[in-house]
Amino acid sequence: MSDDARAGLRMPLRWRRGPVLTIAVAGGVLLAAVGLALSRPDVIATGLPLALGATWMLLRRPTDGMALIALRAASRKRGAMAAAQGSIDVDTRADWMQLAIDQDGRRSALAEVRRGSAVARSTAVLRHSGPVELLAVTARAVTMDGAWLSDVSERVALDWRTPPEIREPAVVPTGPRLRGVHGTHEGSRPGDGGDFRDIHPFAPGDQLRRIDWRATARAARRPGDLLVRRYDSLSDSSVVIALDTADDLGTVVASWGRSDPDRSGVTSLDLGREAALSIAAAAIGSGDRVAFHALAPGGRSLRSGGGSRHLARLRGVVAATGVGGEDAHLRRTPVVPNGSIVFVLSTFSDGIAAVQATRWRAAGHAVVAVDVLPELDTARLTVEHRVAMRTLLAERTEVLADLRHAGIEVVAWSSSDREVGMRLAAMRQRRERAGRR
Repeated sequence: MSDDARAGLRMPLRWRRGPVLTIAVAGGVLLAAVGLALSRPDVIATGLPLALGATWMLLRRPTDGMALIALRAASRKRGAMAAAQGSIDVDTRADWMQLAIDQDGRRSALAEVRRGSAVARSTAVLRHSGPVELLAVTARAVTMDGAWLSDVSERVALDWRTPPEIREPAVVPTGPRLRGVHGTHEGSRPGDGGDFRDIHPFAPGDQLRRIDWRATARAARRPGDLLVRRYDSLSDSSVVIALDTADDLGTVVASWGRSDPDRSGVTSLDLGREAALSIAAAAIGSGDRVAFHALAPGGRSLRSGGGSRHLARLRGVVAATGVGGEDAHLRRTPVVPNGSIVFVLSTFSDGIAAVQATRWRAAGHAVVAVDVLPELDTARLTVEHRVAMRTLLAERTEVLADLRHAGIEVVAWSSSDREVGMRLAAMRQRRERAGRR
């Protein structure tokens, strides 16, 4: 989770008359008119304080100024769930400030703070990973008991990015071609670090410490010939993670099509972000180079890299990846290095991501389709909704079957057998690589 986040606003105070002043003037005039009409001096005297007070307020118009509003948030644990502690710092010379506070895009509270510096605090339980509007404030300054009001400020919001949990698979499949020399995988070229390869005549560039004197004494054909022991090199794989952000389907089917994160349960993007970061962490731990792409137009991307710093950058990019916009039904095709393994993370509900996965497979890349649809809760569905759900799931089953027929491994991330699926995909890649040698 992000450790800290900040946002701020300098709010100009430009004063205008409030309803209190209008009521005071209207009340004074009304009481004076009634007193004159009824010849009642006591009624006129009753309205005199209102008239004097209104006159005093009109003559003492406050000077324009500036108020400061600062939003801060820090990570916090609340039981077994992640949470964030937010605070609103207000510094103003007005009598008081009225604050309208929004959490997760919905109005949650109204608060008032007095002159000077004040702090309001809130706690939000984070049920989902990814970007969220943690806290937002709209403010208005009030002075002279409401006689003068400032304009409503701009809405200042504090965005929060919650990274998913990391559940590294024990084995991550590798690409069909191992190119680098810094990984942990057995390469196909002679080098250092791998298993024994063969005995070979000494050639320029061979290290003297590799000379096998016993083999030389036993198998050298001519005096002066030397034989060296050669080993396989250790190579790294190119890993590309492609996350489909067109859909965000929750566990509760009745919540599909509604923006209700409190009732949706675990969503497909929650599992997609978790799978992306988990696969990346396992691959980088094995010395591989990882690239990340969100398939929506304008989606976030991170170029291929390795190491702990790259993993930290990838963690931030994955945490900032949310559902696609209005054009999310379109997909972009990122550039994939030759000989890569591509993990396509999607619900495969519309088949577009499956088409891209098939094209990558046809281009010679190894492809693993990671199904991130959560286990479904079909309670509280009408008959029409059940028919629509079954139709969608039937189409999705055909899409997944077509992927398998194209030679693409399909792994269900929400299933307890995902570890088995990853191992099977890794075994298949090893067999294909061995067949090319």
